[in-house]
Amino acid sequence: MKNQLTKLNIFSIKGVQMRTFHITWLMFFVCFFGWFGLAPLMPTIRAELHLTKAQVGNTIIASVAATIIARLIIGKLCDTWGPRKTAVRLLLIGSLPVFLVGLAHSYITFLLFRLAIGVIGSSFVITQFHTSMMFAPKIKGTANAVTGGWGNLGGGVTNMVMPLIFATIVGFGYTKADAWRYAMIVPGIMMLLIAYLYYKYTKDTPDGNYDEIGYSKAKSKTDWSILSDWRIWALTMAYAMCFGMEITFDNVASLHFVDTFHLTQSRAGFWAGIFGFMNLFARALGGIVSDKIGGKFGMRGKGLLLAGVLLLEGCGLLLFAQAGSLMLAIISMLSFALFLKMSNGATYGIVPFVNTKNVGMVSGIVGAGGNLGGMLFGFLFKSSSITYVQAFTYIGYTVIIVALIVLVTRFNKKPALNESVDSEPMLAGGMA
Repeated sequence: MKNQLTKLNIFSIKGVQMRTFHITWLMFFVCFFGWFGLAPLMPTIRAELHLTKAQVGNTIIASVAATIIARLIIGKLCDTWGPRKTAVRLLLIGSLPVFLVGLAHSYITFLLFRLAIGVIGSSFVITQFHTSMMFAPKIKGTANAVTGGWGNLGGGVTNMVMPLIFATIVGFGYTKADAWRYAMIVPGIMMLLIAYLYYKYTKDTPDGNYDEIGYSKAKSKTDWSILSDWRIWALTMAYAMCFGMEITFDNVASLHFVDTFHLTQSRAGFWAGIFGFMNLFARALGGIVSDKIGGKFGMRGKGLLLAGVLLLEGCGLLLFAQAGSLMLAIISMLSFALFLKMSNGATYGIVPFVNTKNVGMVSGIVGAGGNLGGMLFGFLFKSSSITYVQAFTYIGYTVIIVALIVLVTRFNKKPALNESVDSEPMLAGGMA
């Protein structure tokens, strides 16, 4: 594809490539803010709706379950509609349950709203796809990692900011039961503003929108043969272990700090937010190192890096699970957070090169794997017979096992005819 950038200047908004870069990470940030806006308020919501541990667990599972299917669909829509139209429509439709979740007054209605809100988590696929369109191969991993990381930062900001919005509303005289409902109006408004920016200031590709450059939907056919590529499933498992754990932790961190260390809702939200704030640099670091290692050692080097950071994430999780004091818990949390978020970046440092003719589909499948991991982990946290400490321990061992699987996976598999692992992503239908 012509006009892809070969350098990433994060302080620039010059050109459609950099405008798209900033708007697409901001879009994911806002969606993440809305997606997990309820998580830091769960101590209040749990008390008001009289939710049991199992019911809280079910709402956590629901918040990520819908995203699994949505990410697969969004990946295909990016290939056919283009990322711009896909993003705008997702933001407009996804804002509705964010605005309306305040109408929930029972466990069932709250569960259904969290399920609906989960769809906006698929915005991640748009971010990764759109960034891949704008940057040349040698910088793609870094650009993807920065947009993904800054977008994920929304999970940290929402953990810190939503309790403050909640407290402000209470300060105006509203009850706690009303305050959490009104607080969710804020991310809904943010989503509408970003929808306008996305429509106004981005393009599908550096050369223009799909319809401007003569891209035809008739050319777009799903290549289901990619499902037989083991590398995709290895990356899917890897992403389940890192991003799956990230969204799980975003959901349960506040409750864990409140119940285990007896913190207030605001203070628990602060420490949970610190976990999310690691995305400011850690995911980008994973992508940058992946690109550097890839330049010297190729795809094998990228795979070894991913295996290494996953292994360190698993070890850090085991330390966090056994932390007997708040200080030790925070230190070990920061440790596993660093390697977890580097794993996110290292995974998507590989994704754009696995099958360059189906970037949207591969990105969607791997992205869905992250949510599948989050959903499966959710079952551990809803169990009445498994404590949160035990759940973190089981996940830590599972991450280590997946790290070993990634270690033996050869990502530099011989490419198909007319396809190179070092080539740039192509739109479905062969446009490049």
